[in-house]
Amino acid sequence: MLRDPRNSPQLSPWRSAVASRLGPHPEPLASLLPVRGPGLDLLALMGDPPDLEHAVDNLLSAPVLRLRREFDGIDFRPAYAPWARRLRDGDRESLQELADAVRGWHRLAVEPFWNQGRSALVALSAHYADLVLQGGIDLLLRSLGVPEVRWRPPVLEAPYPRRTEVHLRGRGLVITPAVFSPQGVSFLWDPLDITQPPRLTVPALREPLAHGGPAEQGGPDPSLASLLGRTRAAALLATRVGCTTTELARRLGVSAAAASQHTRVLRDADLITTTRRGGAVLHLITPLGTALLKARRFN
Repeated sequence: MLRDPRNSPQLSPWRSAVASRLGPHPEPLASLLPVRGPGLDLLALMGDPPDLEHAVDNLLSAPVLRLRREFDGIDFRPAYAPWARRLRDGDRESLQELADAVRGWHRLAVEPFWNQGRSALVALSAHYADLVLQGGIDLLLRSLGVPEVRWRPPVLEAPYPRRTEVHLRGRGLVITPAVFSPQGVSFLWDPLDITQPPRLTVPALREPLAHGGPAEQGGPDPSLASLLGRTRAAALLATRVGCTTTELARRLGVSAAAASQHTRVLRDADLITTTRRGGAVLHLITPLGTALLKARRFN
C-alpha cells in the first residue's frame, strides 16, 4: 500500500506522512515482499485478536507446520531468502525480529492514524448492519458493487482470483471493512482449512486518511462549543478515541443519563455511532464528526 500510489487515493496523505518518517523499522517486513505474486499472509499467522500484543504473541507461538505452509511457494528476493527460510523453520531469533518489526511498523504507520481509521470502520459496519435489517444479506452483497460476489444458497460465488464457488457448510461469511485496503473488494479463502469462514475485505475509507495525532488535550475549540454547546462539544471530542457512556459521563462530570442524552443528539446528527460491546455501548466519532472538528479547528 505504501509503494503503489494506485492503491486507494484516500491513502495519499498517509503515504506522504509515513514515507517522510521511514527508518529501519519496516526493513524486516519489506524483505518479505515477494518478487511477484501474493506475499506472506500475516493475518493467517497472527489471527484476529483484540489488540496488537495478542497478535504478536500468536505470531511468536505459531507452529512450524503453519509457518512452512504460509512461506512455501513465495518467491522471495535472493538477498532475503536465507532469513525467510529461517522464519519458515521457526527460528526464534528471526521470529523475534519479525515481531519487533510489526510493533515498529504499527507505531509508525497505524497508531497515529487509528482514531480516524476506527471511526471509518465503525461507520461502515453500522451501515452494513442497517442494510441487513432492510434487505438481508442479498442487499448487503449488492451494495458492494461487485457482480462476482453472489449468494446462491448453499454456494457463495466470489473472485479468487477468478470466479469460484465456495460451499460455506455452516461456517458463515466474514465481511471485514478495512482501512488499509486496495480499491475494490478482495476475497480471502483458504481451501485447505475447512474450519475457518471465508472473508470479504471491503475498503472502509470515504475520506483521505490523515495523521490524527494524540487525543486532543483540554477543552473543545471555542467556536465548536458555541455551535454545539460546551458539554456536547466536549462529548464529541471524547469520542475520537471511543468511550462508553459511563466513561463519557466521568469525563464530562455529568450523570450517565445526561451523557446518554448528549450522545443521542450527536448520534441523530450522524456525528457519532453507538455500538454494543457486551454489557456496555461504545460511542465513536464518525467521519462527519471528524470533519466538523477539523473545520472548527482551522476556521
